Amino acid sequence: MIVGIDASRAFIKKRTGIEEYSYQVIKHLRQALESEQVILYIRADQEADLDIPAAWKIQKLWAPRFWTQGRLSLEMLLHPPDVLFVPAHTVPLIHPKRTIVTIHGLEYEFCPAAYAWFERWYMRLSIRFSCWAAERIISVSENTKQDLMRTYAVPEEKIQVIYEGYSQNIEYGISNMELDASMAIRHAKPYLLFIGRLEERKNIVRIIEAFEILKERYHIPHTLVLAGKPGYGYSKIKNLQSTIKHREAVIELGYVSEQEKWELFQEADVFLFPTLYEGFGIPVLEAQSVGVPVVASGTSSLPEVGGDAAVYVDPLNAESIALGVQKLLSDRSFRDGIIEKGKRNVELFSWKKCAQAIATLLRGSELYCLRAIKDERES
Repeated sequence: MIVGIDASRAFIKKRTGIEEYSYQVIKHLRQALESEQVILYIRADQEADLDIPAAWKIQKLWAPRFWTQGRLSLEMLLHPPDVLFVPAHTVPLIHPKRTIVTIHGLEYEFCPAAYAWFERWYMRLSIRFSCWAAERIISVSENTKQDLMRTYAVPEEKIQVIYEGYSQNIEYGISNMELDASMAIRHAKPYLLFIGRLEERKNIVRIIEAFEILKERYHIPHTLVLAGKPGYGYSKIKNLQSTIKHREAVIELGYVSEQEKWELFQEADVFLFPTLYEGFGIPVLEAQSVGVPVVASGTSSLPEVGGDAAVYVDPLNAESIALGVQKLLSDRSFRDGIIEKGKRNVELFSWKKCAQAIATLLRGSELYCLRAIKDERES
């Protein structure tokens, strides 16, 4: 069997969300598909920074534009693999009959104001086509599966739920006992933390509003650290920051490296993730894995990912977000309980499990990984 993988999103230098998923899945498929012939399709100007098994090869494809629908389609016409795996939701126009695609969420449908009109149009067009064209669809959560069925009428039997994993801090040479906390100290402990793109969908405006409530009403000594590169709607965030009383206590770091990310997690008092919509929500697991309590939205996939190990709030209500944070800061027993539950919850998720499930699907076998995780939680 020859497996083709669209790896064009996996080797972007500053990876977020979908790019990180693509990278981690390919990284862990090296073991799960070690004996199979695998072709990684990447752009001509990219470098694959992974050692690959002897049976694998990297195919660089050049195109000045329209790489997926033009050049990758041509490759599928001339040299089609037995099965094509697309980890980043865009199936090429020409593709093998056995094509499997991962759909990460329908954020643009449920949070249209958080996207430019062209982006909404393009995402709707490409993901509708991918759902129609693919033989099987991998959904990263049960919530996303239900969204696909309700919004695009995708047949249930076509969708397989395979949960994402999360990167552990030990993968980056950082231990709980020997952490260089210089970065965290620079940013004025104690602090509340958000990590992710600074955009409208991530609900940064209400996070800042909730922080103002916490400073004014509860007089917390914390700063608010926002780590991530700007996205759509960033101007609203900057406008709000310029008007609030405690603007000096809001620190923006921009994009941070993996090591910097783990340093920030390790020293945070609370991780804030009350976003408007998530197809999965890896940062929730990352925070739980290092014992940082999480305040997250009680909507979309986040309760599914966080289990009983997070404080869930109304993302449309800054007061609700503030109360969730204050509960964790003021009630030590409650906080400790959330932390312990979080450490148990993350044991259900790993990139190894994710890759093994995808490998099984690529080989043509059926999976029941969603049921397995539900059974583990109930046991």
